[in-house]
Amino acid sequence: MKKTILILSLPLLAAPVLALAGDMKAGLWEMKTTRQIVDGQDMRAQMQQMQQQMASLPPEQRKQMEAMMGKQGVGMGPGGATRMCISEEMARRDTPVVDPDGRCQPTRMSRSGNTTRYEIDCMMDGRRTTGKGESTVSGNSISSRMDMTTMDASGRHTMQTESQMTYLGPDCKGLAPAGGGRR
Repeated sequence: MKKTILILSLPLLAAPVLALAGDMKAGLWEMKTTRQIVDGQDMRAQMQQMQQQMASLPPEQRKQMEAMMGKQGVGMGPGGATRMCISEEMARRDTPVVDPDGRCQPTRMSRSGNTTRYEIDCMMDGRRTTGKGESTVSGNSISSRMDMTTMDASGRHTMQTESQMTYLGPDCKGLAPAGGGRR
């Protein structure tokens, strides 16, 4: 159970990192996690299993789950992709967005061409998270990679993740902006 909670919480912290200020557009973005290793274990099979479980929920329960996720600015796309609504405020930020609420800011950042590299060291909700990452913008897509370590009451956990984000357009299709900001 602890592993499941960790798995669910880590991607939520890592996912918005691919947002780059100045290169990000407000609106609907779709993120596909292409690689995720937690504590040395490839999590793709577990993520697929969770997606299948979500798909097999009775229609009423699935609708409730989707509504709950939508209020957080997250929705499910085809093939297990995650959709996020990026607010105008988030799109204008001058730093990579590490968490949608803005509680964790990069401690170090550098840009070279269309690539931004950053480091984080944050204490949130009883967890300390440290890590390094980079995001590269190419047109309407952003490729990101991040290595991080989280320490909490359950111990020390590591995660390496790679993802691809694609801009779908200015209409968030009913999703609230991530982090509660205005779109």
